[in-house]
Amino acid sequence: MRAPASDLPLAFLDVDVSLGGLRILSGISLNISSGAPTVIIGPNGSGKTTLLRAAMGLLLPTNGRITWGGREESPPTRRAIMLQRPVMLRRSVAANIRYALAAAGAPHAGREQRTAELLSLVGLESLADRPARRLSGGEQQRLSLARALARDPDVLLLDEPTASLDPAATKAIEDLVRAVCARDIKVIMATHDLGEAKRLAGEIVLLHRGSVIESGPADAFFAAPKTENAKKFVAGELLI
Repeated sequence: MRAPASDLPLAFLDVDVSLGGLRILSGISLNISSGAPTVIIGPNGSGKTTLLRAAMGLLLPTNGRITWGGREESPPTRRAIMLQRPVMLRRSVAANIRYALAAAGAPHAGREQRTAELLSLVGLESLADRPARRLSGGEQQRLSLARALARDPDVLLLDEPTASLDPAATKAIEDLVRAVCARDIKVIMATHDLGEAKRLAGEIVLLHRGSVIESGPADAFFAAPKTENAKKFVAGELLI
């Protein structure tokens, strides 16, 4: 069991994020602590990806503040992000992981052992020598997850990791998310899949038009959403 994550709690304090003059996030106030996954849900275009990128430090607030473990400036050395459409390097599966370990500054002497451990964790050990770009979509997502874990993060940000995957590949990714959580890594994940959110979330954040509509424990949210928009979204209605 690792020590409490140094980047937690992750706090958004009345945060706006604008891109190209367009406000994407507006007045976001959240406090994300350790524990079961925090799952960000909402319609396409609601700001889920932008929120994750801001949490990683890839985007700066236009207004407001983001703090990591109470610090406003914190290098993202203990945070990792897995993007929805990861780029596979033009090399083998194992070499993709070795590259990620080198980029993370992992000691050279231990990289082969760590590569083997990560391949085993994501179930790709039998494909270690295959070109990464020849993997299936689900296999590429698992490799992308292994590369993110090469940073040995305390906080793992996942942007729609099962989008466009079939049920078997989706289950494989969800099982990996549970395995990551069992290692005391905080997962913050965006998804459009309400079923996935119900299966994985300890906490729900519902975004709509760049604002937090409702947030709280997942069980309470799905059993009795408090706002009209949350009720509509849980019922499968479109939010306009």
